[in-house]
Amino acid sequence: MKLSIKKLVLFSAMALLLTGMFAFKLSTPSRKIKLGFIPLTDCAPLVVAKELGLFAKYGVDVELEKQASWAVVRDKILNGELDGAHCLFSMPLSVYTGVGGKAGSEMKIAMVLNNNGQAITLSKDFCGQVGFKQVNKAAGGVKNVQGRKEVTFAQTFPGGTHDIWLRYWMSAAGINQKSVGIITIPPPQMVANMRVDNMEGFCVGEPWNGVAAAQNVGFTHISSQDLWKNHPEKALVVNSAFASASREDLKKVMKAIVEACRWLDVMSNRSKAASWLSKPNYVNAPVQVLEARLKGSYDLGCELGVQKYKDDYMTFYNNGIVNMPKKSYTAWFLAQYVRFGYLKAEPNYKGIAEKLVLDDLFAEVAKEMGIPVQTDMQVIKTNFDVAFDPNNVSAYLKTTKH
Repeated sequence: MKLSIKKLVLFSAMALLLTGMFAFKLSTPSRKIKLGFIPLTDCAPLVVAKELGLFAKYGVDVELEKQASWAVVRDKILNGELDGAHCLFSMPLSVYTGVGGKAGSEMKIAMVLNNNGQAITLSKDFCGQVGFKQVNKAAGGVKNVQGRKEVTFAQTFPGGTHDIWLRYWMSAAGINQKSVGIITIPPPQMVANMRVDNMEGFCVGEPWNGVAAAQNVGFTHISSQDLWKNHPEKALVVNSAFASASREDLKKVMKAIVEACRWLDVMSNRSKAASWLSKPNYVNAPVQVLEARLKGSYDLGCELGVQKYKDDYMTFYNNGIVNMPKKSYTAWFLAQYVRFGYLKAEPNYKGIAEKLVLDDLFAEVAKEMGIPVQTDMQVIKTNFDVAFDPNNVSAYLKTTKH
């Protein structure tokens, strides 16, 4: 009897040891996951997830790789050098439709990373002619500047969010898009290019609008949340093969990022986030500029004072409302491609959304994390346009300005 008990104890100990070994094996990341980012404030969810150890907490080994441009991000996601990246929400739509890449190339939108936080900066040529949010004066200002030089605006990727915010603003202001130059420049190079007079305005994410004002190169004319409050901006975009073959790993990555987004929406945490983002291996920009705009305080430049955003600064979570990738958003961006002449005919809005948007995967993540899933395909209202019904895009295109 005594021997049997000893055997039983030994067997139990071995079972526990094997169980522990198996559990350890399960929690050990299967391989390194590479995520890219561009030096912008809204890469914060990836940086925070890394710095707080959230990727490790969810059992994935993630390496962050700084990238030079959105075109590089596109190419590396498509060829698998990156499993995913902090990416312009509309970039997968641009690439798939052939606006910003080889038509038919698929990149998947897993979740949204942030709302708001972009802006249009005008050069000092416009000081005294066009003020903050004075959209009605922009066309006159352009005409005046064109009296002595050509006017060029810059955005970051054809069909990307900054390209569309810029064209949307020009349409609202009554600026003929064919009367000005529109060029593509990577975000971190915007300020330097404006300083050497390569363009008179640009649309980009923070902190580069804040940096332009701080360096007296230009001033913040209008922020993107003044065009569309709580618009989708950056997304976690992933390689198609990674999304299908490593679904569970992708869900762990998304959970870590959702937790980082929650942390970022606690305003008292934003000073710490700014200190991380300011490091050379991340955004490499002045911590004071990063922190101020993260907290909604915009020193506009050009003696225009400080604008305080109280509930529509850059947000990352907002009870999960920020993070759900909605198919209505894809319809809105695709409609702008038609509106502004990138596409000659209306695309298959539903078919493209079904192919590229992983809303079902996000719903799984949300359910497992206790996050409410938002209703999709609702009417979208922006500030300088007619209402957009994603279920009737053709009607919108007939009534909106082109």
